[in-house]
Amino acid sequence: MFHGLSAFPITPLSGESVDVAAYGRIVERLADAHVDSIGALGSTGSYPYLSTAERARAARAAVAAAGEVPVIVGVGALTLSDVLRNVESAQNAGAAGLLLSVMTYQPLTDEEVIGFIEDVAAHSSTPICIYDNPRTTHVTFTDEMLIQLAGLAGVRSIKLPGTPVPDFTDRVDALRAAVPASITLGVSGDALASNALLGGADVWYSVIAGTLPAPALELTRAAHRGDRATVDDLAARLAPLWDLMARYGSYRVVTQLAAIIGLTEAATLPRPVRPLPARAATELEAITPQLTAERS
Repeated sequence: MFHGLSAFPITPLSGESVDVAAYGRIVERLADAHVDSIGALGSTGSYPYLSTAERARAARAAVAAAGEVPVIVGVGALTLSDVLRNVESAQNAGAAGLLLSVMTYQPLTDEEVIGFIEDVAAHSSTPICIYDNPRTTHVTFTDEMLIQLAGLAGVRSIKLPGTPVPDFTDRVDALRAAVPASITLGVSGDALASNALLGGADVWYSVIAGTLPAPALELTRAAHRGDRATVDDLAARLAPLWDLMARYGSYRVVTQLAAIIGLTEAATLPRPVRPLPARAATELEAITPQLTAERS
């Protein structure tokens, strides 16, 4: 579950509710593509914007549609009580893993962050991936914090933000030397994933794989067998998409892409977030054939 390619799909919305039927089709498509795991309710999946009840519905729909592919369900929230509700609903749905972010409005001390994760781990019977995403959660994990948390029962993976190499590979090497061998180290931040995978990341927690599983899976497999030529070719093909993500945010871009390729009827985002500007949507539509073409 915490190896290879973990595909993070959008959560299609109808108003403020999850479009369960469309979500099921999206998840089933990923399972059919044979990704290694499916990340439901990640950042791409709108998790901070959904109520605990809607997140429970989404978790049930994802697990039901995924078949034998393990589903990692995002449970992060502002308060411990909401996180524990999300943990309970994810476990009841049959989640194989939990993706735990610590998000906050008020600044948190390192001790508060560690205590928060300790409390969640104590109430969970499902393997946990710690999600280090300082840009959106406003919580930064130091290596010392991650090393301490990796010793908790139940913690099985750490999802690290992508950074350029050698910074990323140096961090992975330092963490790998200090955490238990059972802990996998993964990368998010799609534009930086290629070199991270070639440099030793165990898993790619991927935004684009939730919408374009085929090239993401091929890139992951090529990187893990050390085939740089194939990785570079695929990365070049995906570069225009990553450029749009850098300019407009991956959340808006992949939601629009899902609509363009017919996974959803419209690019619906929870307000105050708005869809891509028209000029960016036109640019994305123009590069979509390149993104979806089979590699010769």
